[in-house]
Amino acid sequence: MRTTPAGPAPLAGMARLLVPGCLGLLLPLTAAGQAAPGKSSTLINGWLQQQSTLWKDWDIGGEARARVETYENASPASPAADFQASGVDNDDTFILTREKFHVGYQHSWFRFYTEVRNSNSSGEDARGRPGEDRLDLQEAHVSLGDLKTFPLQLQAGRMELSYGDERLIGRSDWGNITRSFDAVRLRFQEDSFWADAFVSRVVVPRDGRFNQSNEKDHFWGLYGGVKKLFPWQDLEVYFLGRNTDAPNRARVGSRDIYTVGVRAVSPRNSLGNWDYAIEALHQFGNITQSGRQRDQDAWAATVAAGYTWKDTWGTPRLGFEYNFSTGDSDPNDGKSQTLDNLFPTNHKLYGIMDVVGWRNIHNPMARLQVKPAPTLTVNVDYMFFWLADTADYFYPQSGSGRNGLGYGRNASYDSFVGSELDVDVIWSAARWLNLRAGYSHFFTGDYIDQSKRAVGGSKDADWAYVQATVVF
Repeated sequence: MRTTPAGPAPLAGMARLLVPGCLGLLLPLTAAGQAAPGKSSTLINGWLQQQSTLWKDWDIGGEARARVETYENASPASPAADFQASGVDNDDTFILTREKFHVGYQHSWFRFYTEVRNSNSSGEDARGRPGEDRLDLQEAHVSLGDLKTFPLQLQAGRMELSYGDERLIGRSDWGNITRSFDAVRLRFQEDSFWADAFVSRVVVPRDGRFNQSNEKDHFWGLYGGVKKLFPWQDLEVYFLGRNTDAPNRARVGSRDIYTVGVRAVSPRNSLGNWDYAIEALHQFGNITQSGRQRDQDAWAATVAAGYTWKDTWGTPRLGFEYNFSTGDSDPNDGKSQTLDNLFPTNHKLYGIMDVVGWRNIHNPMARLQVKPAPTLTVNVDYMFFWLADTADYFYPQSGSGRNGLGYGRNASYDSFVGSELDVDVIWSAARWLNLRAGYSHFFTGDYIDQSKRAVGGSKDADWAYVQATVVF
């Protein structure tokens, strides 16, 4: 394992980009006024509700977000070029901006909600990271039912879906284009039990066109939970199906796969200073690869625990986590053991550098969180990565496994991929303003070093960002 720290030149380059970028983002934001008091946290709602009680059932507002990111030796546009020392352009710097505006209304058992989103990216080359989807419909759904008076609610339209830690189903809100689905969902909810049944199709972003859902990618499921099954535990169980025909808008291969899983988590403060979360799943069915149908047989699990010093300055929390997902041991045996991680939110789970996903991986990590002030949070994570099976690929957070430029099914190589250090700072400067900044360094391990030996060698990678979000 190489542990050579990043040299001063890359960091100086980041500083030259990020400092002006920060100032450019913050100067127009500091002119905004404080949010008016009211029942809603948004500036517009607060003002409207001060004018008249007729607005009490309305939800009108939005957000504007801008982020500067810079990568060195890790290209989001070409994962096969990640960590390559020479011969490729694997540095990227870009600015992502996103604006959302929503209108909602709720009265008794009836609710509607609609949101439009505008996503722009700049500064990247033609291979750049997807992030451009100008002025499109993010959500538009109607809900019938009041769960406070009757346990059933029906929801239909374009909506965001999020369950558990979002390892399989999430909004992926870190991305410049938040994920949404055209779906119908029925919820049953009582004090101690809830359950959702849904059928959906994921919306595929197409810049310059009205976004449509993938008519050949059907995603459905049952997801439910029991609250305080024991005083120290909430339990969730799920059964998910994904039935896809190819070709389709998202270029996803044909598959009929089913995922059954369980998640247990400690309710807040139920164990004093301790907390934990456990999730395990099995995926089965079949998937078509290279024109050949293979049986799907994949497993994955995650275990996390932490301790918070509640009476200590900064209320520090120290946590440990282990994530595992099977790899495919033999591409010719008629069986696929690589997890389809469906529609996850990866960014917050396996390193904020976003170079690894929950596929063919052993991933132990340590996490430290400190809150020097009520509005300021500092997260420091250090994590390690091993391939579960070197006969399978080294997978990025999404898409196909890294292949080419030295990467591939390198069964004879060492399984240690490397380690990542993350520092992430979040400041809620005001009710309407959130500021974030972070830095990551990835130390390449033996697997990467061996993969890149014949194509110019390997090199550690760096990533940094600054972000500002205004809620109005």
